[in-house]
Amino acid sequence: MSGSFIEQDAAFSPDGRWLAYASNESGSLEVYVQPFPGPGGRWQISTGGGSFPRWSRSSRELFYRADQKIMVATYDPAGGSFGAGKPQLWSPSQFGSRGPSSNFDVHPDGKRFAVLKAPSAEQSSPVNKVTFFFNFFDELRRKVPAGTN
Repeated sequence: MSGSFIEQDAAFSPDGRWLAYASNESGSLEVYVQPFPGPGGRWQISTGGGSFPRWSRSSRELFYRADQKIMVATYDPAGGSFGAGKPQLWSPSQFGSRGPSSNFDVHPDGKRFAVLKAPSAEQSSPVNKVTFFFNFFDELRRKVPAGTN
């Protein structure tokens, strides 16, 4: 990554061979992939804008944020080439935008996300709290012992 353009939000692929990032070289932020550490080509993944790429660790999917939604593109790296499918909408839900951060991440199973949701229209003020559940399964076993369903 080099040049007079903004290049940001870099993320390594699970195998460490590829680097996804956002660049405004085309005039708007788009997601690109290139081999790491190089040399090699560069492939545009997003269409119509994209930022904050996130790799699935369990499947060949690359997620990114576009217009407050999560998009996904499947990929197939072959040798020094990177073949990506057409990006698809992963979820129609909008999520919040708080500053210059992604506000989402992919769970290691590749099927779930941690997402900062956008406030609803009827919500008078944004909720500024996060709830963490520690020892969830221990608490569940305590409340619902095995064989009592």
